[in-house]
Amino acid sequence: MSPDSNPRLRVLVVDDENRLTDLLKLELDVEGYDVDIAKDGASGLIRSRTEPVPDLIILDWNLPDFSGIDICQRIRASGVTIPILMLTGHDEITDRVKALDAGVDDYLVKPFSIDELMARLRAMHRRAETFSGPANGSEHSEQLHVADLTMNTRTRDVCRGERSIQLSVKEYDLLNFLMRGAGRVLERHEIMRGVWGENFFGDDNLLDVYIRYLRQKIEIDEAPTLIHTVRGVGFILRDQSTPSN
Repeated sequence: MSPDSNPRLRVLVVDDENRLTDLLKLELDVEGYDVDIAKDGASGLIRSRTEPVPDLIILDWNLPDFSGIDICQRIRASGVTIPILMLTGHDEITDRVKALDAGVDDYLVKPFSIDELMARLRAMHRRAETFSGPANGSEHSEQLHVADLTMNTRTRDVCRGERSIQLSVKEYDLLNFLMRGAGRVLERHEIMRGVWGENFFGDDNLLDVYIRYLRQKIEIDEAPTLIHTVRGVGFILRDQSTPSN
């Protein structure tokens, strides 16, 4: 069954394995997608920006010219927000973090089932539609504040007091979610669903990794702690002087 009746979604597959790309093209066509194939990173980068722009990208980690990580970083640096699913043989937590930090939306380890691939593509597309929200060019600049921590959701600038904080894509998404829920305990599954998507299939330990990264960047020795662990439940972002709900 087609993911959308009209028009068909366009998928760009960036992979140099002929047997795999032939299989993906066949299966994606049956599922109702239009498919474009790029055999190397440079071609994939060009096609990600060329009309008709793809709705989804399947990107292999190992490419003959650049790594998938490099290509993803370049796509994101150009302002392109197309959902990206990375295919890879790397399955360590550090590899997952590296891919997500580069701007990958989901991560699938080879070998994989076609059914799982299709489920992840559908989930990424739904999430992209859900979070498209107001136009990126909106003149409205929304400021989030918790104590002396501020976030400008239009420019994506984050500061603690006078200190600017540089965050990766997923670190920003996680902090944004925590700040919007500031003052209440957020359960682990709630955070995972809100930041990584309802149908994210990744390791729950990723949350602990990113919480640790955020603490290293936003917590200051001489300032009150903002990110608190609620053992067995989740996390809460709040000023210590403010009682939790």
